[in-house]
Amino acid sequence: MTDAIPSLPTGIATVDLADASVALSLDASTYPLEALYAASYTFIDRAYVLLDRPSPERFRVVLAPKKAEPDVPAQLTRLAGELANELLAAAYRQRLHAENRALIESVTMRAVAGALGPPAEGPPGEAAPSLDDLEGFDFSAEAFEDPLGIALSWEEKYGKKTPPAAGEAPPSTPAGATPVQAEPEAPGTKGEG
Repeated sequence: MTDAIPSLPTGIATVDLADASVALSLDASTYPLEALYAASYTFIDRAYVLLDRPSPERFRVVLAPKKAEPDVPAQLTRLAGELANELLAAAYRQRLHAENRALIESVTMRAVAGALGPPAEGPPGEAAPSLDDLEGFDFSAEAFEDPLGIALSWEEKYGKKTPPAAGEAPPSTPAGATPVQAEPEAPGTKGEG
């Protein structure tokens, strides 16, 4: 038995209590198909969703909750209302996307182009060096100047640190603080693990 939902216009939504489902009949000229997919997708975690096109002018969406609540009619009415709201939001997002597509593509292309860095150019009027130019480059020449030591490894720049001797405080222990001593290893466990 199907009943109309009082909070929605007649002919738009019907409730079938025997099947515990709600069906919405939607005008295809009002809601783009992509918006229908997007809105329906938000319900797949809590309801079974069936999309149908009974005629070229209409879409039909049937929702059946996966877990029934004690008040099934209220649950179905809530699902129908949530779907109607989500359809409106998805249709609006679709419209904004279509209207701003050129802007979105332009900003995206500028971001990608900026991430690639500036174009490699030589002096004005000269083309950028090619791979053939690099082939003749002598990479065995003396190392470049590195006054800040950026190209050195940590060990080369600062030397390898040795652990403090027993009873010595590590260099990072503030003055006056008592260093924490490591527990001695049990005999026969050294190197195991």
